[in-house]
Amino acid sequence: MKIKICGIRREEDARALNELLPDYTGFVFADTRRRVTKEQAAELRSILNRKIQVFGVFVNAPSDFAAELAREGIIDAIQLHGDEDEAYLCDLRKMTDVPVIKAVRAKNTEVMERADEQLWDYLLLDTYSKDKYGGTGETFSWDMIPRGLKHPYFLAGGLNAENIYSAMEAVKNRGTCIGLDVSGGVETDGYKDREKIKSVVEIVRAYPAQ
Repeated sequence: MKIKICGIRREEDARALNELLPDYTGFVFADTRRRVTKEQAAELRSILNRKIQVFGVFVNAPSDFAAELAREGIIDAIQLHGDEDEAYLCDLRKMTDVPVIKAVRAKNTEVMERADEQLWDYLLLDTYSKDKYGGTGETFSWDMIPRGLKHPYFLAGGLNAENIYSAMEAVKNRGTCIGLDVSGGVETDGYKDREKIKSVVEIVRAYPAQ
């Protein structure tokens, strides 16, 4: 199982990740408190260890902006949290060949099954909220995840050191969960906390390989 620490935005965040070496991180380009500009993202990328793959997180952004960041090597993958559809994906494919991850707000099993029929490279299963595209800080019922999902997926939504082991246990027989996506669960007062990151990385690293 792999671990992604999403929403870094400071130099000290990047340096903490270089020390702790999660598999992935994420730069948020959507309108949230974790948002970074292209210039800030490029600077953070220049600091980060190249072993750490970077996802760019977007909500209904112009496809050419996401593709531009990929072509310039600022991000390694595109993570979509808005209302993007397969036509949007086709536009991206004309401009870049990096992996595309579609976030699914897991309102029910049927929503996840419908997303599984589409042409994304990966899914990211996140907590449903009618008012937010993500970042709720709340978990959802992992029992809703279909056992037969064809797409490999990331699990997100309210994960932290207290529940991440239970999350790994819950998904081990539900399709192919390749990673856990943690953001608010490793923050203190709205900023990434090195000790909390260290805790979740250690828990994931110690989990038995399946």
